[in-house]
Amino acid sequence: MILGEIKRYLRDGNSLRVSRSIRDTAYQVLKVREKLEVDDENVTYDKIAKEMNIAVSEVAYALDAISDPVSLYDPVYNKSGDTLLLMDQIFDVKNNDEVWTEKAALYEAMQKLEKREKEILLLRYFEGKTQTEISQEVGISQAQVSRLEKNALKQIKKCIG
Repeated sequence: MILGEIKRYLRDGNSLRVSRSIRDTAYQVLKVREKLEVDDENVTYDKIAKEMNIAVSEVAYALDAISDPVSLYDPVYNKSGDTLLLMDQIFDVKNNDEVWTEKAALYEAMQKLEKREKEILLLRYFEGKTQTEISQEVGISQAQVSRLEKNALKQIKKCIG
């Protein structure tokens, strides 16, 4: 259903359709919020969820679903010709340019390692195994695993700079 909606959106150029049940929940949330605002100006999602006997995440999800979409290119600040776009305010710590560059450099450096060194690093750092566990799995001593790991890391550092 989600894939079909995305394809329809791309084909027709319209906004995505929100299901009726989510819209109904959102409108109930709005009614409850309005009712609660009579007694209290500071109505939170927690208070609404408690009143409706639903999860706080459901309240947030429902309200988010009926809000109008915003373009990443919408200006959020404009002073003396300097326009700041919404896109300029979004930053992802996990997927920024520096992280991508580091991952690409690491991948390239690992490709230059011998098969056994690569296997040891994958087991050690990507699967979180100890040197002892690796030695039993690969069939060599723990000291050999340590030596291979140390050499592989030295080689990677040299490749990355």
